[in-house]
Amino acid sequence: MLCTRLTNARILTMDPDHPVAHDLGIWRGRIVGLDAAVTSLPAREVVDLQGATVLPGFIDSHVHLSWAGLKAATPSIAPCERVEDILAVIGEAVSRKAEPGSWVDIAGYDQRALGRHLTAAEIDRVSRGHKIFLMHDSGHACVVNSAVLDLLPADVPHQDGFLAESAMTAVRRLRLPYSQEELADAIERAGRACLTEGITAAAEAGIGGGLLGHSPVELGAYQLLRDQGRLPLRVQLMAAGDTLRPLAAHRNDGIPRSLDLGLRTGFGDDWLSLGALKIYTDGGMMARTAALTEPYEGMSHTGQFQDDPERIAELVVDGHLAGWQLAVHAIGDRAADLALDALERAQSLRPRPDARHRVEHAGLIRPDQLPRFARLGVAAVVQPNFLRYFGDDYADVMGERRAPWMYRGRGFLDHGVTLVGSSDRPVTDGSPLRAIQFMVERASTSGRTVGPDEGITVDEALHAYTTAGAYACHWDDSAGSLTPGKRADLVVLGDDPRSVDTSRIGDIEVVATYVDGHTEKGNL
Repeated sequence: MLCTRLTNARILTMDPDHPVAHDLGIWRGRIVGLDAAVTSLPAREVVDLQGATVLPGFIDSHVHLSWAGLKAATPSIAPCERVEDILAVIGEAVSRKAEPGSWVDIAGYDQRALGRHLTAAEIDRVSRGHKIFLMHDSGHACVVNSAVLDLLPADVPHQDGFLAESAMTAVRRLRLPYSQEELADAIERAGRACLTEGITAAAEAGIGGGLLGHSPVELGAYQLLRDQGRLPLRVQLMAAGDTLRPLAAHRNDGIPRSLDLGLRTGFGDDWLSLGALKIYTDGGMMARTAALTEPYEGMSHTGQFQDDPERIAELVVDGHLAGWQLAVHAIGDRAADLALDALERAQSLRPRPDARHRVEHAGLIRPDQLPRFARLGVAAVVQPNFLRYFGDDYADVMGERRAPWMYRGRGFLDHGVTLVGSSDRPVTDGSPLRAIQFMVERASTSGRTVGPDEGITVDEALHAYTTAGAYACHWDDSAGSLTPGKRADLVVLGDDPRSVDTSRIGDIEVVATYVDGHTEKGNL
């Protein structure tokens, strides 16, 4: 007997051998058959979907769940556009802190709203002896007050309280980590938000590192949720590259650096596992720290690397030699050159054809770099909603010639590069449907088109959030398509994204999300 049979539906399986079905059978969290194979079988529950569209659950291949959950519970200055309004929010947050000298976190900082960066002196006016930390929305910078600056080593660079990249990491190291219970609550909060958008699995893009790590034992928060049955969706964890350390492994293993016990990509189960090793090369476009080969439009600088380029390259090589899949953060084209050079060097030392290395973001990719992605078998894990919401600004700072190279779609696919959709939640909106809409029409919220020639079809965009996401996370044997034997992770939509007008895709209702065959939304 089936546990559940879904019937009277338009099921888009993403499986070319059986692309469309009307019935789907579920038994013990797995898909056991489609259409005639299950139509006559008895089931404990028969759900009439009344013509709704069913797709494999969306896979968000690059998120920050703990950061997203913490941010949701943190006072925010967005969308303040005046210094006085920002200071009022900070002052209110300070007034709720009883312990003198404690840290006060503020979310939603983006200098573009002000036209300049806030200064430490301005924050000092309302800090009342507390240590103030404003996280930049990009995750690559912060602004702090004088009480924090006084604690930093003299050689940490800042601009009147603004610190970017490794300088921000120095600030984060001043702080005690969050407890596992606090992180678990934040992760659960963010995970449940993902479910409402049809996301059934996600790759957490970096735990334990200096830039965004919230605890040196952050993995324990995920295990706590797993043990308590509170993990809302399947999660793959990327370990930050700076968690690797030299180990005295046998010389025949060829492992110069590793996590303790040799842990690497693939360890874990269907619900919680280790994924890629996350390695940063540069910053981000929002903070103007993405590393470019030519200056930002109207500016005199080309961004920055996170560290000495050769040290970054050595980390890439060592991670590859230790058996990891690599997820190399590279937003600017100069950073992409560094990433591709290092990956090519690593593969020449020890070929691993199915390593499935990834470049995270691939925000600005020159035409000459596309064939290199393809030749190296490197996937591009992009965030379409960046351009949906920030496209006007990004296009301005890249200029007319380079703007079409941003967060490509068609260029990658035409060169045979695996194109993977993701959000980088909470940097921007996490909705896969809104991202899919952008991938097709390439229009920002203002209506401005950004690189229209990079538009792809709806089917190709759906592929990026299902089968390609599963491939990039080494889940393709169990997820990404509604194929018998795979996990019963799926999303029920109020309309078919392939049939509605493109401008309506982002507004399609998520009727229900199923994980392991169980629905997480009660509209049925």
